[in-house]
Amino acid sequence: MKVTRMSLTERIPATGDLFVGKVERQVVVSDADSRQVRIGVVTFHDGAANRFHRHTFDQVLVITEGEGIVQVEGQPEQRVNAGDVIFIPAGESHWHGAAPGQTMSHLTVATPGKTELA
Repeated sequence: MKVTRMSLTERIPATGDLFVGKVERQVVVSDADSRQVRIGVVTFHDGAANRFHRHTFDQVLVITEGEGIVQVEGQPEQRVNAGDVIFIPAGESHWHGAAPGQTMSHLTVATPGKTELA
């Protein structure tokens, strides 16, 4: 068993071409912990987001704080708030992030695989 506390002090800057703005993340369950599941906490500050991307795996986002926006390519944006759960099937091009002027955090739950920009 492993117990991990989600904590702002444990989050590190998220870098790379996927992110726009200030984004931080904390790995909760890594590939060193499990061969089957990956869990992390991602915090988007003041309108920060990721670019359209897709995964080779299904992804579940659980909004834990704030107000955000999610969008599937070709569909309208949807506002999300703490308590909302978003299911994104493998291969679906999407983006998500904080609403302008807001901070939004979510748990991401996934299985091993790849993420690529759309």
